[in-house]
Amino acid sequence: MGNPYLLIMAIAGIIILSFFFNILAKRTNIPSVLMLIGLGMGLKAILDAYGLSEDLEFDSLLEILGNVGLVMIVLEAALDLKLEKQKTGLILRSLIVALVGIGGSMFALAGFFMYIFPSADLYTAVVYAIPLSIMSSAIIIPSVGRLTGTKKEFMIYESTFSDILGIMVFYFMIGADGGAGGGSIVWEIIINIGVTVLLSVVVAYGLVYLFQHLQMQVKLFLVIGVLLLLFAVGKYFHLSSLLIILAFGVVLNNTDVFFQGRLAKLFDREKVKPILHDFHNLTLESAFLIRTFFFVVFGLSITLSSLANWQVAVNSFGIVIILYIVRYIALRIFAKDNLFPELFIAPRGLITVLLFFVLAKNGSIHIEAFDSGLLLYPILITSIIMMISLISYKGEKITEVLFHKVPLIKKTGDKDVFDTRMKENTEKQDFDGF
Repeated sequence: MGNPYLLIMAIAGIIILSFFFNILAKRTNIPSVLMLIGLGMGLKAILDAYGLSEDLEFDSLLEILGNVGLVMIVLEAALDLKLEKQKTGLILRSLIVALVGIGGSMFALAGFFMYIFPSADLYTAVVYAIPLSIMSSAIIIPSVGRLTGTKKEFMIYESTFSDILGIMVFYFMIGADGGAGGGSIVWEIIINIGVTVLLSVVVAYGLVYLFQHLQMQVKLFLVIGVLLLLFAVGKYFHLSSLLIILAFGVVLNNTDVFFQGRLAKLFDREKVKPILHDFHNLTLESAFLIRTFFFVVFGLSITLSSLANWQVAVNSFGIVIILYIVRYIALRIFAKDNLFPELFIAPRGLITVLLFFVLAKNGSIHIEAFDSGLLLYPILITSIIMMISLISYKGEKITEVLFHKVPLIKKTGDKDVFDTRMKENTEKQDFDGF
């Protein structure tokens, strides 16, 4: 096993580097994920040079890190989501765009896979297309800090919905195993979602009630342990476990909405408020740690020979083009106000890798000629495109941020007068009366 102190030094060094990668990512808009993957690839090159990488097996470690990271990332996102009446339209738009994006990408990529892999049947091609159809909240959520207001919230909601919907569809398709008809799968999904939503609500209320009555100082990791247990049990019984995690986070962060009437007597806001703050920090720190090691280990597991294959590179660019065409159509129809830079914020990452590991262990669903480069290239390309779009994005205009909130005719009685006043005040940066 070698010297344990060297291992401790390596782990500590990776955590410290990841912290500085986050600082660099905020200043340059270069996704920290790319830096972490690059760090993993660099470590592999060093291990190869000393002949130490041959005995390393990363599949099981990646699967564990991916699942735990998934729970923490969705929980972190849920604790940032505030449910308000004025956000109903935003939430619905992000849900529809996520759903259309996954559905459209899934079938478009399936057609592309059947073209480049003539031996693949439709069912297998669709299953292979699902992981690449899911946007990575693990990359998006830490990267959209520069976006303002609704643009940031839209991306958080959409990426979270994309994760949840994509994973549900993937596991249902795996469970269908090619034997069920389309109608049967749809009914299974509807029933499963219904059962999971009901269970999620009950569990969320129960956990929040338990949360405020725990007297011990060590309680935050107990709640995380319960959530991980529920996630694993849900996966075992083929329920949509992420809905349970999402529901708990949303209920905990929106107690005013969920604890009304008689239920208000069961909840002590003052008691939960400081605990919620600590819990939010804990999930943030845990998600950072797990995300760090997942992408470093992923970098260690990459076979560089895949990147040298020109056919794989060309096919990967085809995959990326299809993803952005579908995304443009979805945003153009259902969310015109969220076209740029949201169109280019669509990276693939943790979920994509995790689900492909599930496929690799499934012997019955397999495309023999499928190269791992078709997974790696889209992750790198979409992350780089997101980086360029965030760097080039200059932010919203002051007129878009502030003045849309002022009633036009009620305030002035005359649209021309309002437009003149708005222009003058913007030029002088004097926001009188606003």
